[in-house]
Amino acid sequence: MDTTVKPQDTDDPATTAPSATGGLQPFLHDAVVTLHAPSLVISRADGQLSGPADGFYHGDRRALSRLTVTAEGIALAPAQGGLHGADRAGFRAVLRGLGETTPDPAVALHRHRSTADGRVKEVFEVTNAGGEHVRFRMTVGAGTDLATMEQVKSGRGAEEAPARVTDADTVGLAWSADDFAVRLTAEPAPDVLQAPTGELSYDVDLTPGASWSVTLTCTAAYTDGDQFPAPPAHRLPWSVPALHSADRRLDRWLQQSLADLERLRLTDRQSPHPARPDQFLAAGAPWFLTLFGRDALWSARMLLPLGTDLAAGTLRTLARRQGAVTDPATEEQPGKILHEVRRATLQIAGRLSLPPVYYGTVDATPLWITLLHDAWRWGMDPTQVEELLPHAEAALGWMGEAAAADGFLKYVDQTGHGLSNQGWKDSDDSIRHGDGRRAHAPIALCEVQAYAYEAARAGAALLRAFGRPGADGWEDWADRLATRFREHFWVTDEKGPYPAVALDGDGQPVDSATSGFGHLLGTGLLDPEESALLAARLTGPDLDAGHGLRTLSSDAVGYNPFGYHVGSIWPHDTAIAVHGLARAGFPDAAASLADGLLAASAAFDARLPELFAGHGTEAGPAPAPYPASCRPQAWAATASVLVLRAALGLEADVPAGTLTVAPTFARNYGPLSVGGLQVDGGRLDVTVAADGSVQVTAPGTLAVHRA
Repeated sequence: MDTTVKPQDTDDPATTAPSATGGLQPFLHDAVVTLHAPSLVISRADGQLSGPADGFYHGDRRALSRLTVTAEGIALAPAQGGLHGADRAGFRAVLRGLGETTPDPAVALHRHRSTADGRVKEVFEVTNAGGEHVRFRMTVGAGTDLATMEQVKSGRGAEEAPARVTDADTVGLAWSADDFAVRLTAEPAPDVLQAPTGELSYDVDLTPGASWSVTLTCTAAYTDGDQFPAPPAHRLPWSVPALHSADRRLDRWLQQSLADLERLRLTDRQSPHPARPDQFLAAGAPWFLTLFGRDALWSARMLLPLGTDLAAGTLRTLARRQGAVTDPATEEQPGKILHEVRRATLQIAGRLSLPPVYYGTVDATPLWITLLHDAWRWGMDPTQVEELLPHAEAALGWMGEAAAADGFLKYVDQTGHGLSNQGWKDSDDSIRHGDGRRAHAPIALCEVQAYAYEAARAGAALLRAFGRPGADGWEDWADRLATRFREHFWVTDEKGPYPAVALDGDGQPVDSATSGFGHLLGTGLLDPEESALLAARLTGPDLDAGHGLRTLSSDAVGYNPFGYHVGSIWPHDTAIAVHGLARAGFPDAAASLADGLLAASAAFDARLPELFAGHGTEAGPAPAPYPASCRPQAWAATASVLVLRAALGLEADVPAGTLTVAPTFARNYGPLSVGGLQVDGGRLDVTVAADGSVQVTAPGTLAVHRA
């Protein structure tokens, strides 16, 4: 999911510095982000909105780019700031020297922030805890450039728009452009209001022990409504489990993740029942707060132990937009699942130009099929599953057509201005040979072949269960794919055999070692010996950095610990490997990688980012951030549930009436109890004692198999 500004595709590794007007992508690693999709607020740790990416955003548009507070002639000294959940934050500062008769601070400012759908509220509360009567002027400065998210991400921004004064119910300021309107109100009204500079000043008079506050509320809206609106209140499409373990890092990671996921939810305006719209997860804040096919599918799949409603909503939302025609401009093809949806064409760095609905992804289509199958196995209503089977057949048809040439799913950007890489590692430089050369298209990724194999077998199971033709053919197709994969992808280096990351446009292996190994495990594509080889490679120091898996081996030419897909660590990627290792019978390797993610989660205050740097534990106990990473991000948050599922060894087969609970490394966190998981629409509780014994409470419709 990358629209990061990168050099043109070239075999020359040299790059040039950005031009003076080119701009640089803003950094976010020290930002405080509160969100309630499709809205979010980014600020510094002192609460001020003043940096290149700072602001209040709604629907990929910046409604406020500046919201600062100053006290005339008095220094504000930040003392504390941070999140209070997903949508709230608080910040404290001392007004240095004001009213002080001892070394102790006397006058303090407490800034409370709450973010809601289309609205942010800021309460500035000043308290005098000293013994002196104090007077001072406090000024709040507000402004906006009304920039699009693409402008902000490119580092270009825009000039501030002039504010106009409103005097309807409360005095305030307003800005507007095109179909987007912003209004800022203050209660009480300022003593002095200066427009168009956007300054609201108050003369504050505080006796000892007194306090004073002002509330600013900013609202933002599109005249034609939100593309993907926020969900109705109290309609959460999953259960909220209660986890208690001996490792509080795991508990905190899950708790923070679920809070963030609740605020990443969006709905589909095309849902046939407006009172119960289909929900899905936006990919991440701030850059990708919209519908991404791959991200939404993986996120919903990881959350299946909490229920199937999110999966059903995600599947239907994408099915409504499934490709129906062949359109080279958007890369739409019959049966294909889309990559992303925006309000307008996405222009980046003069090279990328993605249409509002863009289909440039090779993996979303097989992932859609597999999610439908897995949701059915976890208890999705069979009637709802059956309604989606025509879409599954169309998706299978696309897979067969796309792989017709040589049996592999491949991609190539036909437009010249789309994504040059169309797997999950979709930056320009992500697919490299071991000597650093970039692979040329058409490219067949190793993990995509695993997705296709799994999807073909999953599709066959669905077709057979619902009495539709074609199951045998898709099982044969999967078997042939596995044979071809074994013949063409496996290569050997000094450490032994392994699958290349891809085949290039000449059908030659792209021989770098990557975290993609983890996506192959547990899919059925590999035999036990091959799985053992990959388990050993994944736990080697060149891939396992101690905080998770590097996307590219540190032994490879072109490895960069700060590289978006060429050395960084992505939590979801590592979690997929954890789950695959556990399913393939390598619990110790899975546990080691899971422990790395837990260490990283603690370093990031339990809110794991989209990605972070891959220097490894040898460079220090805490990972360095990737400065422009989304945080929170959907599949980084859902990774917590997938790791918990892997630890518990949960596998559901509701159509067959069985539930398997076979803890692999859960005893590492024991005693552990988790209540409020969901399977077959009913409650699932699991307890793992310190001695490894297991207790399970599950719906009576299922026979529970324990290890």
